Amino acid sequence: MTASVLVATGLLGAPAALADDPAATSSPTSTPTTSQDPTPTPEPATTAEPTTPAPEVAAPAPEDGDASVLRLPGYPAPSIHSQRAYDPEDSFTARWTRADALQLRAMSDPEAPAGESSMPPEYSMPPIPQDFPILTEPDGTQVWVWDTWTLTDGAADQISFKGWEVIFSLTADPNAGYTFDARHTHARLGFFYRKADVPPEQRPENGGWIYGGYVFPDGAAGAIFEDQSFTTVTEWSGSTRLMEGNKLRLFYTAVAFYRDANDQDIKPADPRIVQTEGRLFADENGVWMTGFRDQHQLLVPDGTYYQTKEQNPFVNFRDPFTFEDPAHPGKTYMVFEGNTGGQRGAVTCTAADLGYREGDPYAEDPATVTANGANFQMANVGLAVAENKALTQWRFLPPILSGNCVNDQTERPQIYLQNGKYYLFTISHRSTFARGPGVDSTDPRFWYMDGPDGVYGFVGNGIRSDFQPLNEGSGLALGNPTNLNYGIGTSAMPAEGQSPYTFQAYSHYVMPNGLVESFIDAIGNPDVRRGGTLAPTVHLSIAGTSAVVDRSYGDGGLGAYGDIPANKAQPVDPAPDPRPVP
Repeated sequence: MTASVLVATGLLGAPAALADDPAATSSPTSTPTTSQDPTPTPEPATTAEPTTPAPEVAAPAPEDGDASVLRLPGYPAPSIHSQRAYDPEDSFTARWTRADALQLRAMSDPEAPAGESSMPPEYSMPPIPQDFPILTEPDGTQVWVWDTWTLTDGAADQISFKGWEVIFSLTADPNAGYTFDARHTHARLGFFYRKADVPPEQRPENGGWIYGGYVFPDGAAGAIFEDQSFTTVTEWSGSTRLMEGNKLRLFYTAVAFYRDANDQDIKPADPRIVQTEGRLFADENGVWMTGFRDQHQLLVPDGTYYQTKEQNPFVNFRDPFTFEDPAHPGKTYMVFEGNTGGQRGAVTCTAADLGYREGDPYAEDPATVTANGANFQMANVGLAVAENKALTQWRFLPPILSGNCVNDQTERPQIYLQNGKYYLFTISHRSTFARGPGVDSTDPRFWYMDGPDGVYGFVGNGIRSDFQPLNEGSGLALGNPTNLNYGIGTSAMPAEGQSPYTFQAYSHYVMPNGLVESFIDAIGNPDVRRGGTLAPTVHLSIAGTSAVVDRSYGDGGLGAYGDIPANKAQPVDPAPDPRPVP
């Protein structure tokens, strides 16, 4: 089966010829390390263009993958990916390669002026107005929210319960004395609810979500840690499964921080993947929950597949998403964010991580890439399988995707099934790409990686596949409007010349039927308004190897704020539950 690729008019050059199917690539070896802090800064050098011209025809593309792989002028061709499925227990790990990620720079308009986006509009979230509404407690006090997810079943359908829709969010208190950027070490899981089956135009502007409070009893998340000397324990992202009846299984990330009076780490933070069970109730007035007192530790990094806090104090290990695979009935799997196991900075970038086709004149030298510090960015998407029906015992499997020497974060991964294809979506930041020097180095080449904050997507024929990056082989599915010709800055202070929408939304989650929800981070440059509230929902038209923003949806592509609809109802007695006596 083949699928065409959309070409951004005026930016991408002419496509190369179509091609045939190669064999799937070999199984990778384990390579490690990552960081969230700056990489060692190499000496910058001037760009040296290769003397060999780019070939007119790209190397063969997979028969079952994208048959119109492009070579864009002045850039290497993306890697070849077959989309071939492997057994989930297999050791094969797909790679998001440097050759793939360089397609992001290739599709960026080098002439885009200051304040405008350089990225193709079909892969960019429409600009969000600065006068957005906020979410509040019943008394009108604002609640900060960011990572948000829904009640789901094993097929990732979104479930209503007794006529109510329910979402879960990371929350923080805007009036507690810390800034929005300091919220992460204060995160608590909260929940919101609203009546199901109400058209967006009949709801309040903020989506009509009613804040129900914290999910867990105070202190519950800290019970799993042997060292109780932590200064704080935060509740980070995950997913929530509605099982039979009103039983909830909530999967999340508990992180213990050990800090001194100056808020500096005494020892590395300790992230763990946890499950806890609760019950969901509803009546005509709203929704409430009970339980969540017993916490079951599921996974801690092993140091082989997934980097530990001892190997890297900045390790990324979080965001469990569980699902059932129709190709493997009776099994429950989990994807999560990880980093490739091994000591930080000790493992070299390989030719397979770079992913260049044989003879590509724009290919890099692995030793040069390593010497420039790209091996400090070692993201992966992990896989685990449940060993019991209670989903309290899990076993690590090899990662299904690595971004070694490309990026350090593949946050909130999820598996999305459509038309027999398995889409792997994840989110990442511009600031976590393996950037290296500010310019490309002399021969042997070293390119710096770059791309917008947003959703990155990959497609294959199973949960373990030789995943092919979407949209011209780049992986970008939905990015913020960003100008790659200008620096990054921060959410609070974007770089001069940067698009005012470069930090507008993050933590996107792809819902059934291609709807995408996220939260607002910051809009404006230089006059920034911070968010901490639900963004407008957008719609992606997903087909084959492409995912394109549907500009006919909502108002120019922006739907209603916080429009997170259920697409199924839980089959339970609709009678109201009795309220607990205070």
